[in-house]
Amino acid sequence: MKVLVANRGEIAVRIIRGCRELGLATVAVYSDCDRGARHVRDADHAVHIGPSPASESYLRIDRLIDAARATGADAVHPGYGFLAENAAFAGACRDAGLTFIGPTADAIRSMGSKTGARGVAMRAGVPVVPGTDAPLGAAAGDEEIAAEGARIGYPLMVKAVAGGGGKGMRVVAAPGALLDAVRTARSEAGSAFGDSAVYFERRLMKPRHIEIQLLADHHGAVIPFVERECSIQRRHQKVVEESPSMFVDAALRRKMAAAAAAVAAAAGYTNAGTIEFLLDEDGSFYFLEMNTRLQVEHPVTEMVTSQDLVHWQIRIARGERLAIDPERALTPHGHAIECRIYAEDPDQGFMPSPGLVRGIRAASGPGIRDDGGVLPGYTVPVFYDSMIAKLVAWAGTRGDAIARMTRALQEYEVLGIRTTIPFFLWLMNEPDYVAGRFDTTYLDRLLESRRGASFSAFSETEERHIAIAAALDAWFRSSGTYAGGTRTSAGGGWKIAARQEALR
Repeated sequence: MKVLVANRGEIAVRIIRGCRELGLATVAVYSDCDRGARHVRDADHAVHIGPSPASESYLRIDRLIDAARATGADAVHPGYGFLAENAAFAGACRDAGLTFIGPTADAIRSMGSKTGARGVAMRAGVPVVPGTDAPLGAAAGDEEIAAEGARIGYPLMVKAVAGGGGKGMRVVAAPGALLDAVRTARSEAGSAFGDSAVYFERRLMKPRHIEIQLLADHHGAVIPFVERECSIQRRHQKVVEESPSMFVDAALRRKMAAAAAAVAAAAGYTNAGTIEFLLDEDGSFYFLEMNTRLQVEHPVTEMVTSQDLVHWQIRIARGERLAIDPERALTPHGHAIECRIYAEDPDQGFMPSPGLVRGIRAASGPGIRDDGGVLPGYTVPVFYDSMIAKLVAWAGTRGDAIARMTRALQEYEVLGIRTTIPFFLWLMNEPDYVAGRFDTTYLDRLLESRRGASFSAFSETEERHIAIAAALDAWFRSSGTYAGGTRTSAGGGWKIAARQEALR
């Protein structure tokens, strides 16, 4: 089997690694601005598929199919984002004789629509958040929209029927704001997913976002895994995930796992997928949606279950039977936390920070996993999601995992662009986060309360000295010499030296 990876960045690198471990050849695809990207270098073959905008490259089904044919690939892995949950793409791969490493086009179609997935969950006897049962497309007039809002009640959520990642989503507190919210959400959803339809959901006030990873083979087996805690969100976008959740005991875990498996079975689902739930303060849980793909946060599940989800995706696609003990899949071993590292400036409202990566030193050591997607010399473009890496820490307990993550964040160095590393360092020391006193509204409330405060440990002048010291350090290392300087130990020692110099 030769696998074309229809994606880019860290997830493409992750899939290429998994394929190589199984002895499979890989094909990368790239746009103009990704010509020198890490996933292109790591793959066995690489094919240029168009200009930088995703609509002219990574979203072009015809060019992806042509690339597979030209390189002799017989399978396609979509990763996440782009066309990963596009039924037309899965169908096109099938029609071209390619193995699509994911669910069938029919399953994507039925579960990729948020309203369609709600219907499947209800037929499976799984509770759903009160909301609309059919999409509100362009033909839905103002009167119909207002009537649906009144029926569901306020506050409510306007949500895109397609896609995810917080795009096409708005909170509406009162009827007067509904029509504007719908117009904005439709425009955003149309741009992001090519589908402007929305639906409404009653907003739970302080829920927790809990999800169940599952695998399903072509022989009828469905294996749900220990839950992931995904309540740390900024503007409806997950930024920190962990497993297990400290809010879920063994009994609740089994109930949620059984509900997730029932939904997958009702949909005739195969391969990897995730059922997302909202967990209310009273312990009640409600089906939210299904992600018909590999999740960004899949590493935390891998760390606490010792299962490789990418390997299993490929094995299922080849027709193999799942050989995982269901009890072991629901029994967490230790605790894992993931931080999504973005090329964003947290001191400027998390504005994107594209540009040249002049240097990078990923964290390492016991219990640390870095799923990185960039190398020094790469220019982070403006055309795509700005995540450059996922940093994962594992330890025996949640407290030790937080301590280990803190240490790893202190080690992680990226030069040339701003990243969210200082923000995560701050969050790992926030008392309410450490104590587990949070829900999906926690982070936005916390950020609002400290608006204008800097996350950086260094002043602007100090950071200039740090950048100079880092550049010199990188040059000396690459040249094999060290002239007239003091070499310091790992853990950012040169940063401390630069800071001391700046304060003189």
